[in-house]
Amino acid sequence: MPNTPERPRRIRVQRDGPLLVEGPVEVVGEDGEVTVSNRFTVAVCTCRRSRLLPWCDTSHRRRTKRGDTA
Repeated sequence: MPNTPERPRRIRVQRDGPLLVEGPVEVVGEDGEVTVSNRFTVAVCTCRRSRLLPWCDTSHRRRTKRGDTA
């Protein structure tokens, strides 16, 4: 559903994952660079490991937790 004054933009928080934001979105980085996506839903990286920042590339899935052995 589109963002309207009657219906605010929805952001879903996932444990150990990205923020899922209903699009289209415009993300402004620390350096002021603006990145735009017109997709219906976008995944914004929160782990800062993505090579596609600000978008998630699922790098968080490769993170190992303390005490895990692989």
